[in-house]
Amino acid sequence: MKSTLKDPETQLKEQWPEADRPVKKTRSGWSGIKRKLAPYGFVSPTVILMFVLMLVPIVMVIGYSLMNNVIMNKNPKFVGLDNYVEILTDPVFHIALGNTIVFTVVSVAAHLVLGLLFAMLLNTKLLGTRFKALFRAIYVLPWLFTVAIIAVLWRLLLDPNGVINYLLMNAGIIDSQIEWLSSPGTALLAVTFINIWAGYPFYMVSILAGLQGIPRDLYEAATVDGANGFQKFFNVTLPQLKPIIISMAMLDLIWTSQQFALIWMTTGGGPINVTEMLSTYTYKLAFSRYEFSLASAAAVIILLLSMILAFFYIRHQKARD
Repeated sequence: MKSTLKDPETQLKEQWPEADRPVKKTRSGWSGIKRKLAPYGFVSPTVILMFVLMLVPIVMVIGYSLMNNVIMNKNPKFVGLDNYVEILTDPVFHIALGNTIVFTVVSVAAHLVLGLLFAMLLNTKLLGTRFKALFRAIYVLPWLFTVAIIAVLWRLLLDPNGVINYLLMNAGIIDSQIEWLSSPGTALLAVTFINIWAGYPFYMVSILAGLQGIPRDLYEAATVDGANGFQKFFNVTLPQLKPIIISMAMLDLIWTSQQFALIWMTTGGGPINVTEMLSTYTYKLAFSRYEFSLASAAAVIILLLSMILAFFYIRHQKARD
């Protein structure tokens, strides 16, 4: 006797005619492609802007640096690396490079020290809430000013007849007026001091946030182990702040090495190139001497130096992640 049982597939075919069977919906190929391309569509405006505003100008500047004085010359010729050789052998470029290194290193070191000191002062329990709010407003004040205001303010303060000379002479520290921004012996020191004053609040705010994020348990454990204040600072505070400090220092190196507005509006790179920076040196080549090819070569050199700093910053960020 044959079995009358039927397999499920045969039963389904008998119950549902082929014309009435539900068809399994499948995503068409075009819909899948659109779904894959959707993320690229969202980022495409940013990519286009970066291409137009960054990549194209960089390529153009590199091309200009290989020609003989473009823009001013109707038929520029290819000269290869001659512009780079002229820039690298220019004594003024060496002076500008040395001034930039001194200006950058001293500024970053002072930013770090002052930012750390003021952040710890604002984070201490010895001050009341009102005093902390008052000091926080005073310390952050330089960060609220634009570069133009800072330059005008300090030009007035450091004027030979300004407030700084008046106070120093009344205190008996100096005997005569000093031209802080016009004297070759003090100009670089003065602009470096101004940059330090204008930039330390960035460190202070960032380090203060880092201090407030350190767990209290670490300090309590250090106290139980018999650690004093200095031991807590060097073994608890600094290790916890190390990632923040390194990141800020690398960013500050990039920003400070490219400082232009403050130098240009205070000393203009003078006197006699004492405060000449790579940024002001390149600007003068382009818009004072109209040597656009030499200025392009100098800009490419600055770009390469900045890329070195950016490489170490990105490498540190990846290692941190």
